[in-house]
Amino acid sequence: MPTVAVADLKDGDFLLDVREDDEWKAGHADGALHIPISEFVARYGELTEAAPQDGRVHVICRSGGRSAQVTMYLAQQGIDAVNVDGGMQVWEAAGRPVVTDDGQQGFVL
Repeated sequence: MPTVAVADLKDGDFLLDVREDDEWKAGHADGALHIPISEFVARYGELTEAAPQDGRVHVICRSGGRSAQVTMYLAQQGIDAVNVDGGMQVWEAAGRPVVTDDGQQGFVL
């Protein structure tokens, strides 16, 4: 399973958040694309439209389990995808910004 550490992510890296709606609303990485894992296959086209052509998709969830499943699926589709090790829990612990939809300070649910 290809993985990347939160510390290795750079501003502008494409981030796909596969957590559910309540988790997203509590707080997420600014600029991430949100497609819950429960809706992922049905909404797959949204990812292919938004993801950079020939770019890498960094997949994140709360701790890394759900994002690992999506990363494996994307790799099977021929997409360069990596799982963000430790997910949003590590993101928040590393001091990376967590925001709500209105730009306020959020938290990881």
